[in-house]
Amino acid sequence: MTRPRPAEPAETTARRGLPGMRWAVLGTNIGVLVLNYGDRAALGVAAPLIMAEFGFSQTTMGLIMSAFALTYAPACFLGGALSDRYGPRRVMAGSVIWWSLWTAATAVCFNVLTFVVQRLMFGLGEGPQGAVTARTMANWFPKREYATAVGLSFAANPLGAAIGTPVVTALLVWSGHTWQMPFLVLGGVGVLVAAAWYAVLRDRPEQHPLITDTEIRHITSGVLARPPETDEAPPVRHYLRQPAVLANAFAFFGFSWVLFMFLSWYPVFLTEEHGIDLENLAWAGALPWIAGAIGTALGGIMSDRIARRTQAPFAVRRWSAVVCLGAGALLCLPVAAVGGTFSAVALLAAALLLLYLSNAQFFALVEDCVHPARLGAVTGFVHFCANLAAIVAPAATGFLVDRLDSWPAAFGLAGGLALVGALALAVVRRPQPTTA
Repeated sequence: MTRPRPAEPAETTARRGLPGMRWAVLGTNIGVLVLNYGDRAALGVAAPLIMAEFGFSQTTMGLIMSAFALTYAPACFLGGALSDRYGPRRVMAGSVIWWSLWTAATAVCFNVLTFVVQRLMFGLGEGPQGAVTARTMANWFPKREYATAVGLSFAANPLGAAIGTPVVTALLVWSGHTWQMPFLVLGGVGVLVAAAWYAVLRDRPEQHPLITDTEIRHITSGVLARPPETDEAPPVRHYLRQPAVLANAFAFFGFSWVLFMFLSWYPVFLTEEHGIDLENLAWAGALPWIAGAIGTALGGIMSDRIARRTQAPFAVRRWSAVVCLGAGALLCLPVAAVGGTFSAVALLAAALLLLYLSNAQFFALVEDCVHPARLGAVTGFVHFCANLAAIVAPAATGFLVDRLDSWPAAFGLAGGLALVGALALAVVRRPQPTTA
């Protein structure tokens, strides 16, 4: 039997704040995630210059890129648990400062070991952002708007890659192909973003001095309102044994394999297979990520709209993920076999659009079947499983290309794993609600 938390102290006067504070919170979160992926994409854009300067092979560069996930993946789980305990405001601010300092530190790397250490420390800082975002949106939005909030938030991930690619390229061209320059600039911007996050955010809307009573009622009442959080809840391990949670994690793993392969190797694929030079890399590198941003936002909005009509959010999220992930996986398979540059970029953009339509669903599925007090930790676990792909995908792609000279094999493996993940999610059911 769960005990509701004590009610917030009654206000003696009505709150006179700013309307739509939850959207200001969402906008700030988007800014953080744009930076997150812009920082992450920078190494992929600068990779050809770094490989040329230090004589790294594709296998070596793939191992450097994969080092990021050795700390990023467990930090997903850790960050989610910390956000449940200490609140998303402090956890995200600390994460942004940490990863920004290590972004700037890339500029002083000079051999394989220093690049690996930088990627390990960088991944540790970037890991919490997914679960902390999920926890923030669950605190600030009703269930009927949750997938929309998550979709708009995580649309910033591919948007960050889309923005980061031309920005990093422009900085490289402006600095005379000095690969260190983008990392120094992005590191400085990150400290400013962390300060903005801490100034705007509060852990829960009831704590914010600028929110109105009307908006609090909108969040906490009505159809599919924000669930009340209680002091007692099933332990995290209860959810980690649920088939729905595990299947969701595996499907997310397939999605992430495609994501990290492209994030790490797409610029190299374009330069090697299609002869794209640094100046033209901006448009070719950005277009698929713009498609991904549109897909993530639309996926969340459409999911919420259908869920409100059907009153069956779990089924809506699940089938949206299955159909879109499966279709996107099938489109990945022929990308490397297409001869023309424009055709390859267009096909990849279509594949990422479909794949990213499923992105918000993985987070919304967790929110629909987990006690609110465990949302950060369980989301972190799912995100951790997904990002195990980040450990293997860059290195496996580098191996297949370097040793087998086969981009089709790399794309085929990525599409196949995503397709299997979609099939696994198709066969599970929503777990029954359980109390402590």
